Amino acid sequence: MNAVSRPLIWAFDQLQAHAESEPTRRRVGKALIVYFLAALALIELNSLGWLPAFLARNISVNRFDAVTQTFTLVLVLEVVDLVFSLPKSTSKSVGKQFEILALILLRNAFKELTHLPVPIDIAHHTDVLVNLATNGGGALVVFVLLGAYKHAQHCAPKHWAPDILAKFIAAKKLVALVVLGSFLCMGVYDGLLRLRGLPPIDLFHDFFTVLIFTDILILLIAQRYMPQFHAIFRNSGFALSTLFIRMSLTDDTILSAIIGVGAMLFAVCLTYASNRFYTITASEGGQCQFPDSPR
Repeated sequence: MNAVSRPLIWAFDQLQAHAESEPTRRRVGKALIVYFLAALALIELNSLGWLPAFLARNISVNRFDAVTQTFTLVLVLEVVDLVFSLPKSTSKSVGKQFEILALILLRNAFKELTHLPVPIDIAHHTDVLVNLATNGGGALVVFVLLGAYKHAQHCAPKHWAPDILAKFIAAKKLVALVVLGSFLCMGVYDGLLRLRGLPPIDLFHDFFTVLIFTDILILLIAQRYMPQFHAIFRNSGFALSTLFIRMSLTDDTILSAIIGVGAMLFAVCLTYASNRFYTITASEGGQCQFPDSPR
């Protein structure tokens, strides 16, 4: 580390420690509850016509909008967690991306409820029911496959010497700091557009586009320290899975779910193949045992 990178890495470590501390998580949890209840109250008042005109035109009258708005805030928090996971390991950060994908699919399912009348009547809204089931089903499949993906992380290829690993982690912290700044700038820009009554950007879609380039940059940094073919292929495959996630975030609901599940399958197969056929060590020491391995 040089005189420029050292304070930046220190700043990243301080931000991460504060964001992941238990008091911060409790305060954020309480804030989400307050926001959800306040959003419900404002929507209810607006539906009754009790709000002044300058507020009424900026507040929905659909109660389910409170759910989707709160889910959006949860996604923002998950994105911040994802940024802080970037220096830990490529496989963990990719797993976090799939967790966000599962939550986006769930949010899309809840968003379909805003197209239904209150009280809910699906008699003439079968398309809404199909989209809701597709998004919910896709989220469930991704959730199940995430279990297989994380199970595969118990045994992972041993690539790094301690001194090389420290340099690689330091470089990834600098990248993560840039990614966090990019996400904050996109969020501020999106908020300004909304305040001015202009069409907002698609924050999470655009962020996953940034992640594609981020994964490729981390791949190139990793190649400095580990140029072996299997490592390059593994990291390139994870970058490709991020591209699949970005492609899954389309307006076509069924296609989104299919591509998202396919991306998860790709990551699971890549992880198991990498761990099965290359140098393997168990996370707790000792040799990793597969079902067909001699014991």
